[in-house]
Amino acid sequence: MIYNFITIGGTTRDISFFTDQGVLIKNRRDLLRQNVLAFETGAKIKVDKFYYAFGGGAANAAVCLAKLGFRVACLAPIGDDEDGEFIKKNLRQQKVNTNFLSIIKGAESGSSFVLISPSGERIIFAQRGANTKLSLSPRQLKVLSSAQNIYIASLAGNWPAELKKIFSVLDQKNSPRVFWNPGMTQYLLGVKKIAPYLKKVSVLASNKDEALELIMSSEKHRHLGRKFLNNPENLIKIMHSFGPQYVVITLGFEGVMVYDGQQIYRRQIIKGTKTVDTTGIGDVFNSSFAAGMILFSNDINRALELALLNAAAKVSHLGAQRGLLEYPAAQEIK
Repeated sequence: MIYNFITIGGTTRDISFFTDQGVLIKNRRDLLRQNVLAFETGAKIKVDKFYYAFGGGAANAAVCLAKLGFRVACLAPIGDDEDGEFIKKNLRQQKVNTNFLSIIKGAESGSSFVLISPSGERIIFAQRGANTKLSLSPRQLKVLSSAQNIYIASLAGNWPAELKKIFSVLDQKNSPRVFWNPGMTQYLLGVKKIAPYLKKVSVLASNKDEALELIMSSEKHRHLGRKFLNNPENLIKIMHSFGPQYVVITLGFEGVMVYDGQQIYRRQIIKGTKTVDTTGIGDVFNSSFAAGMILFSNDINRALELALLNAAAKVSHLGAQRGLLEYPAAQEIK
């Protein structure tokens, strides 16, 4: 079978908990940590409720893409434990092919504790578990090379070696189109190390903090000054100069920007029902944008509309994979 999308990265079993005991602090001294949620040391923090869900960049993107009508497989490691079975069962129920999951003997599956504030903002405490054992086999690389599109989420473990394997399939004729949403670990490696990959990427997606991290690793750009680097329009143009065809930078409640090398497209978020949980919002937005670029033949405005609508639908539900739009709704976007 030829898949429309294969997602690569991590999977998790999540526990979300809600509390109103934190204090949001604007941190003007650190460009990379501008908003801090603080708790009093030594305090006993009251938790209102717990919620069990599923997450992980590859899993979230796979579920989102499957709901939008694509044939999707998820390529990720899971443990040979109960959580691994739950993760696999959930993906199957969401119509994601699980034949290429790697089951790591003796390993615990990835898990996350997600702290959610009353405004819906969250902090994720992640235990990578089996996700650090990503190691692509010849069988997995073969199916990867035949996919129409590849969506790469955050990678853990010995990811530089695995990233090299992934991009090796792009040197072949009729290679897949790549949508890449790196994790902070990838950005911390620096632009010099990942630039060769960026030149092979169709869409590079990041948030503002991640873009800043990558740009500040560049000797050419790190001395441009706080005011210049805090301007998203400057950031997105620099990111594009690193090689990708399109760059997406999400700006939280300030919206999103896309740059194709000629024009900057900027949109505000779609406000609907009350924000309940923003967990997985980046995965949903970026995979929905990837879907839109395929469904609408690179029409950036329509792809943005789909991504924004799906993000708005997601934040009104708990968990990263609930409330998502399905295929018929996507077709109606103009």
